[in-house]
Amino acid sequence: MFSVKRLLFPLITLVSTPLMATTFDELAKLPPSDIQVIDCRSSNNYNGWPEASQTRGGHFPGAINFDSDWLSTLRPPHLEQLLQSKGIEVTKPTFLYCEPEKANVLLKQLDSIGINNVSAISQKISDYSGQLDRLAKFEKLVTPQWLKQVIDGEQALYAPEKGFKVVEVAWGPPTKYLAAHIPGSLYLNTNNIESEPWWNRVDDKKLAETIKNLGIRFDTTVVLYGRDNTAAARAASILMYAGVDDVRLLNGGWKSWVNAGYRTEPMLNKAPKHVDFGRPIPSRPELIIDVPEARAILDDPEHKSLVSIRSWEEYIGNTSGYKYIKPKGRITGSKWGHAGSDAYHLEDFRNPDDTMISADIIEAFWKDWGINESQKVSFYCGTGWRASETFFYAYVMGWEDISVFDGGWFEWSGDSANPSSTGDVAPDHS
Repeated sequence: MFSVKRLLFPLITLVSTPLMATTFDELAKLPPSDIQVIDCRSSNNYNGWPEASQTRGGHFPGAINFDSDWLSTLRPPHLEQLLQSKGIEVTKPTFLYCEPEKANVLLKQLDSIGINNVSAISQKISDYSGQLDRLAKFEKLVTPQWLKQVIDGEQALYAPEKGFKVVEVAWGPPTKYLAAHIPGSLYLNTNNIESEPWWNRVDDKKLAETIKNLGIRFDTTVVLYGRDNTAAARAASILMYAGVDDVRLLNGGWKSWVNAGYRTEPMLNKAPKHVDFGRPIPSRPELIIDVPEARAILDDPEHKSLVSIRSWEEYIGNTSGYKYIKPKGRITGSKWGHAGSDAYHLEDFRNPDDTMISADIIEAFWKDWGINESQKVSFYCGTGWRASETFFYAYVMGWEDISVFDGGWFEWSGDSANPSSTGDVAPDHS
């Protein structure tokens, strides 16, 4: 491959293009349809978190996020596939921006596959005089750097106001957690927040007890993460339903903490005291719906969308996706919202480092199927995990009338009176 230690500044200074720009203000004057702009910084900075020493975060309007650090895990065929999935075109004049070493690494790789009409903007993005784009609630999708600051008691932007809890979430006993976890984090077994027969949320009394045991009040900032962040997102949707005001997700989960090189600790942590939640549970019942509400959404497809976050093979009925779910197919009238390769992956919504893909890609997925933020939108999958992660991404994107259909395909297909469909289907753009 290549060494990230090798600097290739001549590639930056010697590349020429008919469309020239050395600052973001000059770049803003170029016709957007004639160029493409690549933001090669971390997706966290792209989403809205300021870089160190900078005054504001976000990205240049229309920029495509492609973190140069992803290259260390990609071979050329996968690089080309990823570039294509991000909408990067080979022939367009291209401008990119990130710190010089990262920029040079990406420049070399782009040149190796025939994208050589590329220039780099060395100016800091915070110096751009125009408006930067960012996620509406980017502070709810936190960085490992921010989390470390909070844990260490340092000053941090968007810091918790009334105490915080860090919680690792997974199914079953805390085997991996006991070996190593983020310092100070508690452990939540998903069996304490969902149960058979459909793996829906537990009853409100048991949920209240679980939250109490974690020492969480409604005004506690709760930061969740997982080895698989779908588990953490499942807990996030349920805590939001219960009424916790400030629920956050570690972008990229456990992997992001380890990749940042931060220390871990072993053994089990327990909340120092049980506390009263401070308000009725649930305080936001509209965030998780059941079968009757799902049926009502299907009755008005123009203004409402029931969105399947399942693989295409699950959606068209080639597989149920699970050993314990026999029926195959989809909820009749539901719209496909993308997912991943199978019931246990969510590649369509994740970058190579497991962070959230950019919002414009997600919105393009959904627009193709007639799903938009002006509607009432509820997400479902098999039993709620993938739907919860996607629900949380919609939440940080600023979508408001959203929910998780708790029972998903498992409960829906368990009643033969509920209509289901199989076979290929084209998007309905209406």
